[in-house]
Parts: sequence; C-alpha cells; structure tokens
Amino acid sequence: MPDHPIPSPLETLFEAKQSHAVNLTPKLRRLYGNLRMPNPRFRQHVYSNFVSTLDGVVSLQIPGHAGGTDISGASVQDRMVMGLLRAVADVVVVGSGTLAEDPDHVWTPDGICPELADEYRTLRVALRKRATPLNVVVSGSGRLDLRLPVFASGRVQALVVTTPMGATQLLKQKVPRSLEIRGVSRSGGQISARAILKAVGDMNAGRRILIEGGPRLLGDFYAERLLDEQFLTVAPQVVGRDSGDRRLGFAMGKAFAPGHGHWGTLTEVRRGASQLFLRYRFRSAATAAAR
Repeated sequence: MPDHPIPSPLETLFEAKQSHAVNLTPKLRRLYGNLRMPNPRFRQHVYSNFVSTLDGVVSLQIPGHAGGTDISGASVQDRMVMGLLRAVADVVVVGSGTLAEDPDHVWTPDGICPELADEYRTLRVALRKRATPLNVVVSGSGRLDLRLPVFASGRVQALVVTTPMGATQLLKQKVPRSLEIRGVSRSGGQISARAILKAVGDMNAGRRILIEGGPRLLGDFYAERLLDEQFLTVAPQVVGRDSGDRRLGFAMGKAFAPGHGHWGTLTEVRRGASQLFLRYRFRSAATAAAR
C-alpha cells in the first residue's frame, strides 16, 4: 500500500473560458482539469491560495493546530491543488508567522504533495521555469533563524524581505549562499505589499507570484489592490468561534466594507468529494492601470 494516497480527479462544475490553458501533464490534467492562467509578459500576476471552513476560518490559532491541515482534514485533493499552483508559480511569498507554524517546510510543489513530485517537475521543465520557485519570507523584525531548511537546505533560492533594522539583525548570523536579504522602508509602520513585489521584481525571478499567507499578509495585498486572483478551497467543516476568539479569516488586519468591499468574479468551481475548489478574479490596481 503506498505511503501517500493518490488524489481522485476533481469534478469541474463551472469554468470561465479565460486566459490560455496551461499545458499540464496528462495526469495533472486528468486530476485538475484545465488550468487557465494569464501569461504575464509585462507585469506581475499575483494570486493567492487558502483553505477555509464553511464558517470562514483558515487558522484555529492553537499551537500545533494552526495550519491548514486541521482546516482541510489533510485533504489530498487540496494538497494536489496547492502543489499545482506552486508548480506554475515563479515565486511563493509567505509571512514570518506562516514560517513559524511550519519551520521545517520548504515552499515547493513536492513539499506539499510529494506523491505528484515527478508530475510537477515535468511541468516546470515544460514551462521553462527554474527547478523550484523562489521562496520569499516577509519579516519586519528580522527575527528569523537562518539555519531553517527554507534558507539553509539549498533546495530553493530564498529571499527575506525585511526592514533595514531587520536586515542588520539577520546579517549577524551566517547567511547561506542560497539566501538574499533585502531591507526595505516601512510604509505606515509596516512593509507594504508594493514594496514586497518590488523586491521580488528586483530578483528577476519571474512574474507569477503566489501568496500563501498568512492572513495579515494577504490582507495587505487586498488593501493595496495588488491581488489578481483568489483560489479558495472550502472544507465541509464548521469550527465556530468563542467570544474574543483569535481564529482567523483569510484576509486580516484591514477592514474594507461597508463602502470599500472587494467584489470578485467567479471563474471556476470544482468539486472533490464534499470540498469545493473556487477561484475568483479581482480587478487589481495593475489591471485597472492597463485599461
């Protein structure tokens, strides 16, 4: 019996005919269906992926139970989609809180779905991408352990986006060859999403940018209208909230409604067992500027 279950194919319930279909391997196409992604030749295309409960919780905020596994029920189909979205990405961006919850993780396709490692590798070769996406960790304080696998294993090229003071702190450690540190100025007391994208652009790592968390980091991208698409897995679980509960939705730290809510356009609905895999397109600042 295999160590890892092979995911069952998703059922496509709705798919808008937008963009060009990525030339997936036959196995990945059978599992996911058509994956249509823009080919961003002249600007960055920023998309995010989260899994949420029916009542909108993406993290229980309980030590040892703060990640997506408790939300998705360790769904192999959700992991397959996560791996696929990493496989077509040039860059994966996470916050320091996400790293703290899973310090041994490296944000590669096989890192989340090892049973499809060969398929993801073949896809990246066909797309003429680097072997792995650039892993970007955002940390205002610079309080990171540079011995962690994402920085020191050599499996990925990594970038830390921090403040000048954070960069000074980090440079007191031994900096691995595969890591670059960029100190950027704060805007309104924090590192802006725009500054993160600029630091990524300066690395010439590519234009497809995947934001994997945490919720406060994603909230900044929504606030600055720099998110083009949201992939959202809805798990058939209700977890509830106590009064004053710290459980999180996928966009935190900013409030948009009433008056400034972000309205998306539904572009995909897929089903895997009792989970729904949704995709929404948003009119980002870059999209508006291009019109």
